[in-house]
Formats: sequence, structure tokens, C-alpha cells
Amino acid sequence: MCKSQLLRCLIFLCYLKVFSGSLPGDANKPGKVLVHENNNVVEIVQCRMCHLKFPGENCTRGRGICTATAEEACMAGKVFKRDGTIWLNFMGCLKNCANVKKIKWGPYLVDFRCCRGQDMCNENF
Repeated sequence: MCKSQLLRCLIFLCYLKVFSGSLPGDANKPGKVLVHENNNVVEIVQCRMCHLKFPGENCTRGRGICTATAEEACMAGKVFKRDGTIWLNFMGCLKNCANVKKIKWGPYLVDFRCCRGQDMCNENF
């Protein structure tokens, strides 16, 4: 075997060692799903999804689970009437998510809560 082939083999083995889950930190924690995207390790987070849920009812549209990409987070939102009663709930994956409280939207107020800490972290907002 020539030196260049041996060097390529060594580099390949090092590459496999690094991307096989042997990285320090969160990479070795059980229950974490990791993917390798553009030479970065990205934690995959699954989020509860429901596009329309009225108070006292089950999810009426868009029920399921979504997977947040590296740029996304789990989100839960609530739409309130001006008197403070909840009119509508929704949740899912959202890009560039930001926590906001009581933003005016016509005759309503809207709250957004974002999280990425664990799977289904948006269920209990």
C-alpha cells in the first residue's frame, strides 16, 4: 500500500470516529437524535403540531408532529380576545421564532412561546 493510500485511509478513519457519535458533550447523551449538517452536529427536536385548536376542543386542523430544522424551534401560540379570554391556540415548528407577549393583531392579542430544549417542549404552554 502506498503512502497516499495509507494517508487517505487514516483520514477516513478519523472522519468516521468524529461523526460516529464520539464527540464530547450532548453527542453522547442517550435519547438525543443528532444529524450532521455542513460539518456541524445539529440536534433534531420534534414538536407537537396543531394549526387550529379552540378552547375546550381537540385539535381541528394540522394535528401531528413536525421536526424542527437547525433554523427552527418548537412554537406555541395563543390568540386572546381583548378581555383576556383565549380564542385560539396553535403550535408547530417555526423559523426565526421569538418569544413575544400580547402583540396587537386587529381586535386580538397574540402570544408566541419558543423552545428547543427537548422533544415536544411546546405541548404544555
